[in-house]
Amino acid sequence: MNEFKQIHQQANKAAAVDVLHAFYAKWDKSYNHVIRNLKDIEPDLLVFYNYPKQIRASIYSTNMIESFNNVIKRKAKPKAEFPTEQSLDTFIGI
Repeated sequence: MNEFKQIHQQANKAAAVDVLHAFYAKWDKSYNHVIRNLKDIEPDLLVFYNYPKQIRASIYSTNMIESFNNVIKRKAKPKAEFPTEQSLDTFIGI
């Protein structure tokens, strides 16, 4: 997932798009459903690049998002792996 984190660390939107498309290429075969959903919302994923660099961090990350990610990590850790994407979606409530 480090590749996905690199998207918001790019200097500009064009570089972020390149990293995002490389992420798609790497993970599409394994997680086609997830990648398809990301492609559908791609403009929304990169909208924070329309704002000055000084405020981007507060746009792409909030305490609520970080808290949600931590809850998922904590709950998923004992499970080790999920047999299908559907089981993971059900687990996190999507």
